[in-house]
Amino acid sequence: MHDVARKAGVSLATVDRVLNARPGVRPATAQKVEEAIAALDFRRDLSASLLARSRDLNLSFLIPDGANEFMDNLEAALRRRMRAAAAERLRIEVLRLRALDAGDLAGRLDALSKRTCDCVVIVATEDPAVVRAVDSALRRGIEVMTLVSDLPGSSRRQFVGIDNVAAGRTAAALMGRFCPPDGKVAVIAGSLGLRDHLERLEGFLAAMAEDFPHLSVIGPFEGQDERMATEALTRTLLKSHHDLSGLYNLGAGNAGLLAALEGCGRRDRIRVIAHEVTEPTRRGLAAGLIDVVLDQNPDAEIGAAIDAARVLAQHGPAALDGGRIEIGIFLRDNLR
Repeated sequence: MHDVARKAGVSLATVDRVLNARPGVRPATAQKVEEAIAALDFRRDLSASLLARSRDLNLSFLIPDGANEFMDNLEAALRRRMRAAAAERLRIEVLRLRALDAGDLAGRLDALSKRTCDCVVIVATEDPAVVRAVDSALRRGIEVMTLVSDLPGSSRRQFVGIDNVAAGRTAAALMGRFCPPDGKVAVIAGSLGLRDHLERLEGFLAAMAEDFPHLSVIGPFEGQDERMATEALTRTLLKSHHDLSGLYNLGAGNAGLLAALEGCGRRDRIRVIAHEVTEPTRRGLAAGLIDVVLDQNPDAEIGAAIDAARVLAQHGPAALDGGRIEIGIFLRDNLR
């Protein structure tokens, strides 16, 4: 920063104002500072900044609990990064809360204090109480980002995750090519109270109607991302629809999906698409019970969320880029 100030011919305080987008700097002066930053290829070092101020950047992650293996993978990815993050003065806290419980999520958000939390990352449940809690946290000076499932009606700063509409359309593009012309496809969701599940459904139905209108779609049926509920739903569908040629599970509960498929005796006649590379979906791919798994890479999501928190701490929300994660497509043949 001293180098930038010397090159621009301004004070250190002026450089600080420009870097933090604070008022009180004439446009011509700000341009000189920006030109000096570009000429010196200056990049602000968050770790050095935090060290100089003798403080940590406190990040909290609120992740649903329960039997959702993907959420366990998110937590595992977080814990793998904690030691390296601590060395850079980033303190990460992981809190598990009741899955699909908007009241619990809203309560946890309301309990956060600016003294111990600079930024919170949530897997959002779309509910008015959660929207109010997000907006309240921001008013208290706590930055809020959404992960995996977005909350567009709130004032959250950033969403980190895949394009879920595109994921649903990808599932439809594959399913339409897999199934016979007169096929019937069933859709199982976790909960349509989750924005990611709703968007996947919207994308799937739209692409099926556009590109494969000859295929009939039944559902969605909600399995609440639980193994037993998903297993019961799948068994009922298999029993009630002997002409079923495709099954798309756009949520979790894949262990229950596999349990129902293993004993149905129709594995060669039903094409199955699921989400997230987890132990059950790996097993399903290996056994030929699942044809395709669409994945959003929990390690990449956690890394992107931490990087976005750094940007918020350094430059504020105006400097954030899109937090989109690439959609992975896995078959038995390319799964490591």
